[in-house]
Amino acid sequence: MLEKLSSVLKKVTDKVANAIFLDKNMVDSIVKDLQRALIEADVNVKLVVELTGKIKKAALDERVKGLEKKEHIIKLLHDELVKLLGESREIKLGKKNVFLLVGLYGQGKTTTIGKLAAYYAKRGHKVCAVGLDVHRPAAAEQLEQVCKKINVKAFVDAKEKNPGKIWKKYEEEIKDYDLVIVDSAGRDALSGDLIKEIKDVSKMVKPTETFLVIAADIGQTAKKQAETFKEAVQISGVIITRMDSTAKAGGALTACAEVKAPVVFIGTGEKPADLELFDPEGFLSRLLGMGDLKSLMEKIQSVVGEKEIEEQQARLKEGKFTLKDMEMQFESLGQLGSMDKLMSFIPGLGKAKIPEGMMEQQQSKIKNWKAAIKSMTKEEVENPDILEKESGRIQRVAKGSGASTSDIRALIKQYKMLKEMIHSQGDLSEGKMDHAAMMKFAKKFAKKIRM
Repeated sequence: MLEKLSSVLKKVTDKVANAIFLDKNMVDSIVKDLQRALIEADVNVKLVVELTGKIKKAALDERVKGLEKKEHIIKLLHDELVKLLGESREIKLGKKNVFLLVGLYGQGKTTTIGKLAAYYAKRGHKVCAVGLDVHRPAAAEQLEQVCKKINVKAFVDAKEKNPGKIWKKYEEEIKDYDLVIVDSAGRDALSGDLIKEIKDVSKMVKPTETFLVIAADIGQTAKKQAETFKEAVQISGVIITRMDSTAKAGGALTACAEVKAPVVFIGTGEKPADLELFDPEGFLSRLLGMGDLKSLMEKIQSVVGEKEIEEQQARLKEGKFTLKDMEMQFESLGQLGSMDKLMSFIPGLGKAKIPEGMMEQQQSKIKNWKAAIKSMTKEEVENPDILEKESGRIQRVAKGSGASTSDIRALIKQYKMLKEMIHSQGDLSEGKMDHAAMMKFAKKFAKKIRM
């Protein structure tokens, strides 16, 4: 996600922080790097010039000296970039909620409905989807398939071509759900008949939120779409999809901020869990390599669920953490995405330089560890210490799982480290961690996990 911009931002902040003197040549070099990176990320040139102009002015201000100047510039850069990304908007659910999703064809609307449904279902809500896109071929079937994968009910009627009749048909059944997500019709371009249809659907379903779905790869074109939909159908927020696969994401994000259409969610992959609440501060923190624990815990809730997290926390408070719990965490990690993507969320690891191929090795090792846990007795799973005391057990598990004895010993070592970290930081599940604990977490993770 915006890897080149992230790399340049890290270099710029490091260059400023480590500079002995901030002379004109260095300032020009920093400004040039920033401009190039932001423009390549498809940020509006006018906005780029304004931002870098402020940085240059602050850097050459003779009234501010030394360390104070460096801190001032880094803070100014941070604040201006957050401003470019727009304000965050919290979505608060009431007793009954209806989300209406609108947008043009090909933006990922139906897939996003599945992700939203999974997101809120994991947080304890009773969710369903309703298909009111009666124009696109196989729209009803696609919505049904997407919802089936995440065990969410989809109300569709592939034969009916009147959205009003579909809504009326399921109106009573829908009342049993506290969140109803509605798929509306799209078009190849924003037209008068699309606006009229969306207005009619909106009047009928009475949405508590109306979200415009936009793909990140349209870049600055997002500005016109967000502006037009905002004026026409009063959208309350924007969901940007395909954030993981384009260099134009900066254009889409900043364009929405320009027209004050707040980005509420971003899609970062194909899996149901690849949907994040958009927090400009946390997003920038990740780009700068400083991690974003709050968003990491949001992602974990998207695959584990509040109930499972509460149960595990209760077990941990009682001092219980077994290899079975560790296996469950491996399963969750698999659903969260690749290891290198997850590293960007962890303070201290966003800037880590990992040798090529190391992530694949670690994922292969985790696969061996999961096989090893399945080959253990119940006693060994609940009390791994006995494996270290009796080497014969390690040899038996290795033989039964196809892993090496060194793999088993590494598993036990990682188990002990994870158990220690979990017990030492109870607030991790809520995304709360003081600075000292955060640094300790990052240091241990970076040094002790063998890649």
